Amino acid sequence: MRKQITVVGVGALGSHVVQLVRNLDASIMVVDFDRIEQKNLLSQFHAKAHVGKLKTEAITQTMNFLWGVPLSAKPTKLTFENVGVLLKNSSLVIDCLDNGASRRLVQEHVRKFKYPCLHGALAANGSFGRVIWDEDFVIDDETGQGGATCEDGAHLPFIAVVSSYISLAAQEFINNSKKVGFSISPAGAIRI
Repeated sequence: MRKQITVVGVGALGSHVVQLVRNLDASIMVVDFDRIEQKNLLSQFHAKAHVGKLKTEAITQTMNFLWGVPLSAKPTKLTFENVGVLLKNSSLVIDCLDNGASRRLVQEHVRKFKYPCLHGALAANGSFGRVIWDEDFVIDDETGQGGATCEDGAHLPFIAVVSSYISLAAQEFINNSKKVGFSISPAGAIRI
């Protein structure tokens, strides 16, 4: 049976991760309920022509058009009622969400059913990023003091770097069953 990578959240991190894991020997499923806004174009892998479309629909079209890579799309909000269906059969869950409540739903489910889960996280001010496996991941509660990393596009190069490390960790897991993580700052990365 072919492995399945489930990317939850295809915004700043997830939209870039999807394009970077496209060559792995695995099918890719994307889960997100959000629509593309004009401001998203500054830091997400979405096109101007897709403004107003569901992010899952847009990334599916883009991946098929550019590389002929089919994605399975679930354009729905992750909830307690549907998390089991959405994450079912995942060989690897990649959490690219930007809020604690949804991350908790993912974390509770993957821990209960022992799904491998890789979390990608960014500081709102672009000062650091993390690529960390679930067994070591502690969810931060939002304080309301930060801001979205995708508002003005200033952190796009750093978003791309963190997305690359998420994809590298996914590659190591899919190809070699090895779990590697990274702590990343604009000055560089440390393997953890």
